[in-house]
Amino acid sequence: MTTNTRELALKVAQVTQDAGRHALHDQINPHNLEGFFIPSTSMQLSSNIDDKLVAFIENRIKYLEPFNGLWRNRPEDAKPGERYWCVGSIDGVINFVRNMSEWTITVSLFEFNEEGSAQPILGVVHAPALGLTYLAAQDQGAIRIQQTPVGERRIKVMPSTTMELEGSIVSFGMSHVASESERAFHVLGDIAGRPADVKRIGPVSLDLCKVADGTYDAYFEPHLHRWDIPAVSAGAIVVREAHGKVTRWNGEEIHWRSENDVVATNGLVIDQLQPYLVSAGV
Repeated sequence: MTTNTRELALKVAQVTQDAGRHALHDQINPHNLEGFFIPSTSMQLSSNIDDKLVAFIENRIKYLEPFNGLWRNRPEDAKPGERYWCVGSIDGVINFVRNMSEWTITVSLFEFNEEGSAQPILGVVHAPALGLTYLAAQDQGAIRIQQTPVGERRIKVMPSTTMELEGSIVSFGMSHVASESERAFHVLGDIAGRPADVKRIGPVSLDLCKVADGTYDAYFEPHLHRWDIPAVSAGAIVVREAHGKVTRWNGEEIHWRSENDVVATNGLVIDQLQPYLVSAGV
């Protein structure tokens, strides 16, 4: 690749951190925060700062490197080698509105390969209220940047070495749509008693990164929508570059133009977890 994606990822991380300071200020000192809402054209939860947040990030990264534009404006048939930025709105908007710390700002960069398939080659997940930033670039590994009282701390992330579903720590995601969440609870019921603990905090991008850094051994969520693509793609490349595994529930690759059931693991517990996911499939 002609572009140093690791260096670019660090620059994008700075952009998300700058944006994060503004968003965190809005969370702590809301001026016109009416909560979240569901647009009439979708089931997507939104906050009223999303538009200005996305515009801020898009305007900044186009000066870093515009490539071929934005993912949402990509042509139906892109050419091999073309790259498109994918900027997300706040991931974890319910947490944001309820003054919780677990929400993120995400950016990914897609590249089309020779088969015409788009894959993320760069990802940044920034959690402003936690002082955490995860970033990864294809074939360059994944790192976590943590803000501490004595300065910035950077470490290479890697998944856990837990071998068995028994005694593992599993995280899951769920939808505000009842029919979609039922499938997640079906899996939980079937695996009850096997993991040492099951966490439900979210959002998806942060849960994926917590698999990458070994906080969780596995994470699963059903029916992630097209508007989740920025968050999932940014988190997915962090997992992959940390040498974890992320796929659909049935083991197939994630399809970045459609909706997906996503599972991420340390690569060691997937064989034991996957049968439960398949039985709860569509």
